[in-house]
Amino acid sequence: MAVAIRMSRGGSKKRPYYKIVVADVRAPRDGKFIERIGSYNPLLAKDDEKRVVLDAERAKHWLDNGAKPSDRVARFLDAAGLLKREARNNPNKGKPGEKATERLEEKAEKAAAAEEAAKEAAAAPAEEAPAEEAAAETPAEEAPAAEEAAPEEAPAAEEAKAEDAPAEEKAEG
Repeated sequence: MAVAIRMSRGGSKKRPYYKIVVADVRAPRDGKFIERIGSYNPLLAKDDEKRVVLDAERAKHWLDNGAKPSDRVARFLDAAGLLKREARNNPNKGKPGEKATERLEEKAEKAAAAEEAAKEAAAAPAEEAPAEEAAAETPAEEAPAAEEAAPEEAPAAEEAKAEDAPAEEKAEG
């Protein structure tokens, strides 16, 4: 018979309480067990001595008879000095998933495109600057021409707003 040292959940909804039990591996989690060897109350403070209560003598007996502890119970047994638990290492745990990686790549592409546009914009005014200085020195008759150029930019801004509007309507619907 394969035997496991594991936890059996008790307590009410949102208020868990666990019994540390020795049970047949085929038995249900909260079902029939062979022996209760301790308890675990996760609601108590981590430094509280009643958080984990374990009968070390019985736990040692069951470990010697081939009982396999669950991961959480193995931690408790390691803390009690009954079992040496190897620390696990998952190097992929901190890596972002596929979708997050795609989003980062798209964001990087947009940032690169914005930088290129900024460089082009920075290069273009440098060429136009002498023309603007010349316009400032010219008589007032040419000043209305500069005012006419500004209204041409306004429709472009209205078109950009019009493109954003359908996306907002889709988000609302």
